[in-house]
Amino acid sequence: MSDPKSNLTLREQLNSGRFIYGAELVTTRGMPEPDQPSKLVELGEGLAADNRIAWVSITDNPGGNPMIPADWVANVLKPRGKQLVIHLTCKDLNRNGLESAAWRYAAEGFDNILALTGDYPTAGFKGLAQPVFDLDSVSLIAMLSTMNAGLEITKPNGKTEKLTKTNFFTGCAVSPFKQQERELMPQYFKLARKIQAGASWVVPQLGYDMRKFHEIKLFLDWARLSAPIVGNVYVLNKTVARMFNQNRIPGCVVSDALYAQVEKYAAGPDKGKAFFTELAAKQLAVFKGMGFAAGYLGGVHKADAFAAIIDLAESYGENDWKQFAREIQFPKEKEFYLFEQDPATGLGDGARLNAEYEKSLQNPEKPAEVGFNYQLSRFVHSLAFNPGRGLFPAMQKIFGRLESGKHTTTLGALHTVEHASKVALYGCKDCGDCSLPECGYLCPRNSCSKNQRNGPCGGSANGHCELEDKDCIWSRAYDRLKYYGESRDMLSGPAVFVNPALSGTSAWANNYRGRDHAHVAVPNGTKPEPTPAKPV
Repeated sequence: MSDPKSNLTLREQLNSGRFIYGAELVTTRGMPEPDQPSKLVELGEGLAADNRIAWVSITDNPGGNPMIPADWVANVLKPRGKQLVIHLTCKDLNRNGLESAAWRYAAEGFDNILALTGDYPTAGFKGLAQPVFDLDSVSLIAMLSTMNAGLEITKPNGKTEKLTKTNFFTGCAVSPFKQQERELMPQYFKLARKIQAGASWVVPQLGYDMRKFHEIKLFLDWARLSAPIVGNVYVLNKTVARMFNQNRIPGCVVSDALYAQVEKYAAGPDKGKAFFTELAAKQLAVFKGMGFAAGYLGGVHKADAFAAIIDLAESYGENDWKQFAREIQFPKEKEFYLFEQDPATGLGDGARLNAEYEKSLQNPEKPAEVGFNYQLSRFVHSLAFNPGRGLFPAMQKIFGRLESGKHTTTLGALHTVEHASKVALYGCKDCGDCSLPECGYLCPRNSCSKNQRNGPCGGSANGHCELEDKDCIWSRAYDRLKYYGESRDMLSGPAVFVNPALSGTSAWANNYRGRDHAHVAVPNGTKPEPTPAKPV
């Protein structure tokens, strides 16, 4: 069991080889009346007092709703001596706001951060809040890693200063509960990118399929990556299960098969309480048996209910989890798995990739996404935008001479031609820092509600954006890149940081002159090859 009185940090506990427990504390909108106790604080203090719980994790405006800041709650609980995790999302703050929040957390002594892209806002004062998404989870993790190494800034006098190093222990999320290959594989590849960017631990999003949870562990082994995995458990009730089943909470999945069970047990005298409690306890037992570092409980509103579930989980026999792992498999119909099923365990077999998937890599069918537009884009890129080859060196010289000679009229005309052609082909928004080659020639500002340039968020369902108004850009990009044998490396390389200062300028000029995020104009005229995040 966890011992909150130990002096071990969360980093040390998750890497100790000893299974521990965490609890989620969801913040609230508004505050209690002056003469009334805060139920939020009471729950937090109850969790902090429980010896079975190693850490309390505090949410950041979940569901896109405005809530009390996570670090306010953390400061109230800090005297209890419990390890605390603060969620930090990208939906409400730009990069400066996120950096400022990170400095505040570091100064307050809160080093455990769960870095998330965040849900698209759903409510706000007198209307929908304007989402930000200046950074995403990958670029946020990369920024926190840079702060850990000592962020270098340029002072007004032009000199460089290296700021005090932070000590963030940054976690990330992954959503394995995707029905389609085109949705699931980009999730796994983005997980690899997050770990390479500096994420040190992993929390899967919510689902009820132990085979899919286990597959995260198999993927990390396959990708030659290592990070402790924290199994995520949400204690269901009928109302929440229905919302999950209807995709009303992005990234949280309850299949039709599980929802049928929920309806059955919820019709009983206890409204399904015993079933939901047992399901949660069995999940914790399976996570421990599968070798996860911890189990993480949410969806409970009383501290003694957390304790009861943990007690039940620890009452099971040493090998009971093996049967539970077979029982708790509620995938969607025709759900894709990366690994073949092991008949002996009912879980994935790390030695055998999905045979149909491997076959499709060798002989991919041409998807509808690979049309004339995309093929033309690839041809033009190979001709004019491949560093060191084709027309690229000549275009570098041409744009260099035009800029050095201040031929603004000619440069303006070229920008007009560029923008007009890219609007027609891609719906270009003239950001000046183009990611078309990285996104399968789909404009992220036009085709993604969150402008995701480092991979998919976790909110999609059945290949559709969480806003349900379009196909997920990264599912479409996967289809395109897989046909050309490039899917496994689609998210390799360092995190993309878009430079808003380039908005309204020529992306062609910025590319040839080395001003965009790719920095392709390196001294030897070639672009360095990124280190693959996955086996080739």
